[in-house]
Amino acid sequence: MNIKQAFIIVSVSALAYFTLLNVLLRFEEIHPEASIQNLFDAVWWSLVTITTIGYGDMYPVTTGGRMIGFVFFAISLSVYSILIGRITNLIATILENKKMGFYGMKHTGHTVIIGWGSFGRMVTDELVAAGTKVAVVTREKDSIDLIREAYTTSQVFTLYSDLTNIETLQKVNVKDAAMVFINLDNDTEKLVYILNIKKHYPELKYIVTIDNANLKDTFLSAGTTYAISKTSLASKLLASYIFEPDVASYNEEIIAYADNDEDYDMKEFQVLKNNPYLNQFYTKVFYDLKKDFNAILVGIVKCNETRTLLKNPENDIKIEVGDYLIMIANGKTEKKIVRLFGTKEGFFE
Repeated sequence: MNIKQAFIIVSVSALAYFTLLNVLLRFEEIHPEASIQNLFDAVWWSLVTITTIGYGDMYPVTTGGRMIGFVFFAISLSVYSILIGRITNLIATILENKKMGFYGMKHTGHTVIIGWGSFGRMVTDELVAAGTKVAVVTREKDSIDLIREAYTTSQVFTLYSDLTNIETLQKVNVKDAAMVFINLDNDTEKLVYILNIKKHYPELKYIVTIDNANLKDTFLSAGTTYAISKTSLASKLLASYIFEPDVASYNEEIIAYADNDEDYDMKEFQVLKNNPYLNQFYTKVFYDLKKDFNAILVGIVKCNETRTLLKNPENDIKIEVGDYLIMIANGKTEKKIVRLFGTKEGFFE
């Protein structure tokens, strides 16, 4: 509705309203017992009637006046019906828009998943179990209901969007995301999306799973931070099950998040200024963690100008602020380490 149409509707409504009041006064002014005697009385009575307050201090006493009263009564019913309908539609629209993610979110350090599907669901399960907040951007409206049934809104935020419109990613606060996982249907679509989103957010970290392992270098050249071949990982795990099944079983367990306090997995903790192992040598920390917490230190990441992963380093090195300690521990040990280190598991910028 434009301004001109609104003006016409208001003008016609006002004209009809004052016409009815004038007709009411014509009927009432000739009756000696009439309580509605002037325009102010008529306006007061009409407002009390339309709003259904009904004080009863004024009312029409003539037959014609009462007929006008029926008109105002019908108007009041229509007004309330329209008003209730509009409010209901407004609330339904607000709830629908909220479910679709159109009002956005303000999380930081979260993971943004572009696209949904069974693989995206498995990744989300692991992230949620690890306490990481997730924002899913999907072009399939049916996926929204499935996600809402599986996760709470505090765990997973959903945004229904045309994936070609990169600007809508502002609604998932993508600029403050820790990682963006591109989970589209095929390698070509993923590569095109990477090239497009890198133009808008070149500083973000991107991870993608690829079907063709030969395209890994192509994705890395396009700006992908991590390109993982699902078939390559699956083939390595399968081969491991054939000739060293116990190792394969253990590997499969430690790369997943522990479901309970007794399960083991690989964990990564950042070293902060209050870390008790700060400035100590790697070898000593290795023995102390094993002795005090039954955790096995397997590597360290030095974060200077670049991230350098040292796997079980031979040369003894000092633990410094900003380093990441990688260890194997169960859920019970993780809780103790979190309290000791003053930080939760995971990578942080």
